[in-house]
Amino acid sequence: MKKPLILIANDDGIFAPGIKALVEAVKGLGEVVVVAPDSPQSGMGHAITINQPLRLNPVNMFEGIESYSCTGTPADCVKLAKNVLFKDRTIDLCVSGINHGSNASINIIYSGTMSAAMEASLEGIPSVGFSLLDYSFTADFTAATLIAHKIARFVLQNRVHNLYNVNIPKLPLEEIKGIKICRQGQATWVEEFQEGTDPRGQKYYWLTGKFENKDAGKDSDLYALENGYVSVVPSDHDLTSYQVMEKLTGMEIL
Repeated sequence: MKKPLILIANDDGIFAPGIKALVEAVKGLGEVVVVAPDSPQSGMGHAITINQPLRLNPVNMFEGIESYSCTGTPADCVKLAKNVLFKDRTIDLCVSGINHGSNASINIIYSGTMSAAMEASLEGIPSVGFSLLDYSFTADFTAATLIAHKIARFVLQNRVHNLYNVNIPKLPLEEIKGIKICRQGQATWVEEFQEGTDPRGQKYYWLTGKFENKDAGKDSDLYALENGYVSVVPSDHDLTSYQVMEKLTGMEIL
């Protein structure tokens, strides 16, 4: 039988340690191809490139794995894989990450990692975005690699849904309590801009801020992560507020 075709993307760039961990996690599950940005693209969300050409460059990054660096965004990487590299083949699974840092709660909106997975799911490809709650370049991906392997294998074998947001606490494997299926927690970023002056005397502004959890529920991804569990959120593309739709039904707007 033909091996499943597995696409790997990310937003931290093709040289990030997290993508190496993800290759290790899934390389035994099928034929693996990597298409990742040639430089970090964190916080790009679902941006796509329309004002300049895109380039795919073969790279020898992972032994025995076909790999390309892309000059575009995470979503561009998936689009090129689907419509150029594999236009005559079916991609059976897309995994994105493993991201350095959380993509739980509202962070999914800004995440390039999750946008790569979301782009694939829009094309009907089962997809998972993986994130480890450790921003360090020297983060330990041992536990995350094993968890990513198990979840990727499950998604390949069980086509229940097409998009999952998986976040992994910064803990040794033996301290992780398990996996919880969660909803997206409610939180916000309280933002500030630090003002400075560059060497040419021009002002600049640097975005900073702090993350505030506004969710007391025990079924959220934030609660799961704070209590030592891996959070798995089945996600979707529909941003409709159905509760508000019901309230507005019958109201005269004009």
